[in-house]
Order: sequence, then structure tokens, then C-alpha cells
Amino acid sequence: MLKLYNSQSRQIERFKPLHKRRVSLYACGPTVYDYQHIGNMRRFVFHDLLKRVLNYNGYTVYSVMNITDVGHLTDDADEGEDKLQMGAERERKTAWDIARFYEDVFFTDLERLNISPDSHYPRATEYIPAQRSLIRNLEKAGYTYQLEDGIYFDTGKLESYGELSTLDLDNIHEGARVSVGNKRNPTDFALWKFSPTNKQRDMEWDSPWGVGFPGWHTECVVMSDALLHAPFDIHTGGKDHLATHHPNEIAQFEALTGRPLAHYWLHSYFLTFEDSKMSKSAGTFLTLSDLLEHGYTALDFRFFCLQGHYRSDLSFSYEILSQSARSLARIREFLRRVHHKTNRKNPEIMPQIKKLEKDFRTAINNDLDTSTALARIFDFIHDVNKRMDAGEDVPQRHIEKMFMRFDRVLGLDLFPIETDEIPNEIKQLAKEREQARVAKDFATADRIRDEIVAKGYEIRDTENGPVIQISS
Repeated sequence: MLKLYNSQSRQIERFKPLHKRRVSLYACGPTVYDYQHIGNMRRFVFHDLLKRVLNYNGYTVYSVMNITDVGHLTDDADEGEDKLQMGAERERKTAWDIARFYEDVFFTDLERLNISPDSHYPRATEYIPAQRSLIRNLEKAGYTYQLEDGIYFDTGKLESYGELSTLDLDNIHEGARVSVGNKRNPTDFALWKFSPTNKQRDMEWDSPWGVGFPGWHTECVVMSDALLHAPFDIHTGGKDHLATHHPNEIAQFEALTGRPLAHYWLHSYFLTFEDSKMSKSAGTFLTLSDLLEHGYTALDFRFFCLQGHYRSDLSFSYEILSQSARSLARIREFLRRVHHKTNRKNPEIMPQIKKLEKDFRTAINNDLDTSTALARIFDFIHDVNKRMDAGEDVPQRHIEKMFMRFDRVLGLDLFPIETDEIPNEIKQLAKEREQARVAKDFATADRIRDEIVAKGYEIRDTENGPVIQISS
């Protein structure tokens, strides 16, 4: 039984799709005006994990992730510049060039992180007529009004507005700590923004209200409905979408149809850096390329993300990432050891395999609890390593097939198994250390052991002799 936390009901619910074995899934994608920082990428790893868990449970997933290439202002409250136009001025290119360049970078990062492709990646600029049509229909239904800078949605006319949001709407409507300008309600949002009269934008279109561009909150309604035929099953995004963007999506669809846009709303939490949210605007962000330049792999970062629960903020540091890299290497080393063992049933290990399979499924089906799933995997690795150290054979094929099933969820590219042996340099050091131990030169033996550890390996003394493996 798959259970997911629904942000709208604020509780974990049993997942029941609209159709028996098919799931429709929409994800808020990137705004392609700059590099995506690793906090953004954590959200996309979560989205991929959700797809994989759904597949693991036998569902066919039809998924859509939008590309925001126009309309996202620097402030969610409809203030500031359009991020694409701002990027164009920063780099002295057109907004169209900026969008295509950073879109390509984004897809490269997805591939590096082993994120499975979605069914569609629609761009906001490809759905301008549909967005105009949606706004026109909202206007006819009496939900819009015009200000000097654009057409706005009147949230005061929708009684259910903000049910998804974590905002205190009573205080907001009293005007506390909110700049409302000429808006009728502090929560009203732009549907269509007029182009500035003193300069020409790269991205602007004609409309019944004047030349301009759509607001950010309209594109997802149009594209999700066009490609998934709302209501659909699941809508995902980041924790920052809870307060404004997602309530505004819901408001537009419910105002016109009286139906929910999605049945489940899932939100990934922040990646923090030095105790604050990673943010482009604050200048405190790292990209995936930054991590690669420091000698880590993209899958080291993916493993780092899987070690935390998606509904908890996750603190980033290079020290913690190094620990994640060592843990991933420990899994790979374990699979190498198993791969070289004789395939024989072991009456002690077979029940452990069955138990681990059950524990893994229980954990991931409990709101994608990968941290618990990984903990159970490492318990198993620790025990089986001890048995192999003692010279026991293991059910190699059963273990490998089980980890193949796990990897379809975790996406760590554990197969095919790397069969590279321990480097000769490390083997020679281990031989010299053993000679020192036999000669009772324990000072030299300890010094060599420290040298082996510094090179990323560890040596364990067993009754069958020393065993070398990658540090855990």
C-alpha cells in the first residue's frame, strides 16, 4: 500500500489513482534564466524518486514538467522584473537565447543525475494563445479586474482561495506586513502583465488588454490541463510553491470549473547552506557543476538527497557530501565482493534477503522514506560482509537481483557491477603492513594502515587474513 503526504489535507493518505494502474503527474519545472542550483536539483531528484516508486508499485506514469521561459517575476507578489528579461540584460543576449541555453544546461544536469525523462516538457511560450483564452474566460466569469500594470485575479470572489496555503489569510487581509498597492486583496495576482511603455521586451504578445506577457501562475494551469486533462492525480513542486504559486493555480481552475486541479499535492523541502535556504537572489548557491569540479559525481549528490526525507530541510556541506560519496562507494564495493563469491544458498542469509525486501518496500511506500530504506540496506551489508570475512559463501544471484530492484527506485546506477580490483599500490601497502604485524612492528603497521585509510580504503583483519575495501 503506497501512502503519500498530501499537502492539501495535511496528512498522509493512501494513494488511490483516478485510473486503476495509470498515474497522471505534473511537476513545476525550472525557470530557465540562470543555472539551477543544487537546491533546485534536490526537488527534481524528489520528482524522479516519486515516479520510480510509482513504477515500483506497478503503475504506468504519464508525467509532465513545464519549462518556465517567460512570466516569472523576481518577486512572487508580481513585483520586479521578468526573470528571463533580467537574464537577457545581465548577459547581453536575447531572452530567447537565455531560455534555450539554460534549458539545455538543465537537461544535461537531469541526465547526470540519472533522472528519468518525463513524458512532456512544454514551454510556457508555446502556450500563449491558451493562456490568453484562460484569462479571457476568467474575465467573462467576473474574476478579473484591470490595474495600470496588468490584469489581476480577484481572490476575494473565490471562497476556497488559499486552502492549500500555509499563509494566515486573516492577518493578510488586515494588511499586516503586506504591500498591496492598488490590488483589491493582498492575495490577488497578475494574469497578464503589460509591457513597459519606455522599452521593448524580447518576449511580448498582443492581447485584448494590450501588449504584454502572461503571469507565471497561469502557465501551469493551461499546460497541465492540456496534457493531463485535469483533474489529474498528483501535482509536485517545492515548499516555496505552497504559499503563492500553487494556491493561484488552484484558484484559476476551480473558478472556471468548480473541480480540483489535482487530487494530491506533494512538496519537496529546501536544501540549506550555512543555515539558510539556498537562493539565487541571495547569491548563496552551488550548481551541480561546482560539485563535479570538487571531485564529486552527480550520483554522489543524488545519494546525498536520498539520505534525507523529502519533507525535511536538508543541510548541505562538502563534509556531508563526502560522507555520502563514501557510503555510495561502500554499496558498490559490497556488490563487487558479492559478485566474486561462489553462488550458493546460505540458510542464514536467505531469510535476511526476504526481510530486507519487505523492509525496503515498507519504507519507500511510507511517503518515500528512503532514509529508512537505506539504513536497512546498510544493516544487511554489514552483516553479509562479516559472513564473507569469515569465509562463507553467499546467494550471489539473489542478492544482485534484489539490489537491481532497489536500484530501479534509487536510481544510483549500481549495475552493471564495476569489477575493478583494488589498486596494486593498495595491495602492496597491505602486504607490507601484514609483514610488519608478523614482525610485531606495530608502529609501522599502524602507520601503513593510516596511509591506506588516507587513500580512501580500509583494511580489516579477519581469521582468514586481511580484507581490503573502500572506506565506508
